[in-house]
Order: sequence, then structure tokens, then C-alpha cells
Amino acid sequence: MTKITVLAGGVGGARFTRGLLQELANTDAGSSVTVIVNTGDDMWLDGLRICPDLDTVMYTLGGGINEEQGWGRPDESRRTSTEIAAYGRGWPWFTLGDLDLATHIVRTDLLRSGSTLSEATEFLCRRWQPGVTLLPMSDQPVETHVRLAAAVDEHAAGDLIHFEEWWVRYRAHVEVTEFVQIGLETSTAAPGVLEAIRDADLVILPPSNPVVSVGTILAVPGIREALRATRARVVGVSPIIGGSAVRGMADHCLNVIGVETSAAAVGLHYGSRGSGGVSGTGGVSGTGGVGGVLDAWLVDETDAAAVAELEAGGIRSAAVPLWMRDVSSTAAIAREVLAISALV
Repeated sequence: MTKITVLAGGVGGARFTRGLLQELANTDAGSSVTVIVNTGDDMWLDGLRICPDLDTVMYTLGGGINEEQGWGRPDESRRTSTEIAAYGRGWPWFTLGDLDLATHIVRTDLLRSGSTLSEATEFLCRRWQPGVTLLPMSDQPVETHVRLAAAVDEHAAGDLIHFEEWWVRYRAHVEVTEFVQIGLETSTAAPGVLEAIRDADLVILPPSNPVVSVGTILAVPGIREALRATRARVVGVSPIIGGSAVRGMADHCLNVIGVETSAAAVGLHYGSRGSGGVSGTGGVSGTGGVGGVLDAWLVDETDAAAVAELEAGGIRSAAVPLWMRDVSSTAAIAREVLAISALV
């Protein structure tokens, strides 16, 4: 049985994993998949614990995602959020759908009753049956914030605001000087996380945000070290195609930490497991760990010129089609991951 572990953010990680499961169903039905999910986007809102990436992965793999937007539930209504806004509460730029609220209510109830986030996630997955073992990166809150370079609205220069406010309210167009992950230094990997990396045959870094999704997972104490020490092959898929982010605004995040928005630069930022250093980690609290994490890195066919640079940096590389247009095309990308993993 092949054991595969995926380190995932939200939409990109969820869609890649769905394609991976289809490919495995056709070629290696006895395999098992564990998905370790970023929880740096988590927050308290309207008295509820919101876990955007965990929910996106769970809904996507469980068949309950809004396919058009890539997050949330289909056929949603916003009556509750409208009522909350009428009281002058909540964030008008971050509304929660009525169906989605049920998940947050149940999770919050479990947490307030003494369950850990891992236990609450396992409970929620009993309904959705995602077909993988879904693990938060940590049971302790680790919330990503950004430091503002200048005053904006009610915030002063130098203030920390939650990453989701920067991402959703300001669409990452407000200049920031650094990412700060509050709670990171005292966090530990959730139960099963280090084991899932250590005992895997293959670890995959899907096309998730390399700074605030996969980068945050790697920043949890012990995870980068486990990735460098595992017997598994570690393969990443570029979230950058032709100098642009595939989804979202990863280019804005890369700019903050001084990494060029290119497939080669992101691969070299992760670094080779055979080399000592990691580039471009300035300005991200806690991510200055020494040592690369990749054995191989897939780039899109339009970025074929990057292959030589990556291999010179000690990372096996190949240029293949990387657009995740549908489940079938994503399964084909997963097939390429499996193929290159056999060569390293």
C-alpha cells in the first residue's frame, strides 16, 4: 500500500487532492492519503471558529463545495449574515452562508466542550467522508496576520490585521511589510502530522500558496525537520504558471518576502533537500528554518526554461501541463507527480 501525504492550503490543495484520488482509484486503489491542512487562516468571527482551508478541503473532497467559486457551499443563502450586519456586528466583507454556518457552529460547540481541533475535524468528516485522513497542521491556534505599511481606514501604519482582512477586504492591494503568525512559536504539530510525514512513501506540496499556506505549515515547529528527514520522496507542483499565480494573489505574498513570482524562484525558495539553505524567508515570522524540502518540482510546459535552473539547484524537474481545468486534467497532473517521484 502506498502512503501519500499532502500539505495543502485551500482551493488549490483541495482540487489537486481530488484529482490525485481519481488517479489513485485507477492505478493504486490500495493507497492511503493524509492531507495536512494550513490553519493559519483560522479566526474567530461572530463567536464562531472559522477554519477556511480545512472546510474547503473537506467540502471539495466530500462533494459539498461550490464549484464555481471554489469555497463555501452551493445553493447558499445569506439571511443570517444579513441579520448579524443589521446589529452592526460581523465583517460585511466576509459573510458566512447559512449552510456553511452549521459547520462553524458544530465545530465551535465541540471546541468549547473540550475537543481539540483534530477531534472536531474528525467528527465533521464523519458526515462528509472525504476519502482521506484530514489533519489540521496544529491543534493550537496559529493565526497569520500582516503588518500594515501605511494607515488604511480605521487601521494605523504598523498595525497588525488578520490575513483574511488583507486578503478578502483589501484584495492584497494594501502594502504590508511582513507576515506574523501569532501563536506559532508555542504551537506543536497536531497528533498524526509528524508520523504522516515520517511514514509516507511520497509527500506532495500541491499548487497552494507557498507563503501563507504551505509556508505556514512548514513553519510549525518540527514539520520542516520531519520533511527533511523523511524517507519519502518530496515532490512539489508549481502554483506559478508563466510568471502569474494560478489562483488568488500569491504574487503579492511572494513580493512581501522578496521572492520573484516565477516557477523557478518558488521551487528554489522551497529548496532542495540536498542543499543547506532556503531563500527569501525574510519577513515571515518563524519560517527561517534551515534546509530545503524538495526532491522534485513540476513546472508548467510554458516554464520549460526553468528546468535547467532548478536542476542546477539540486531539484529534479520536469515541464508538464499544470492547468487544473477539471478533475481529469488534475488527475493527469497527479500522474506526473507519481511519475517523477519514481525518478528521485
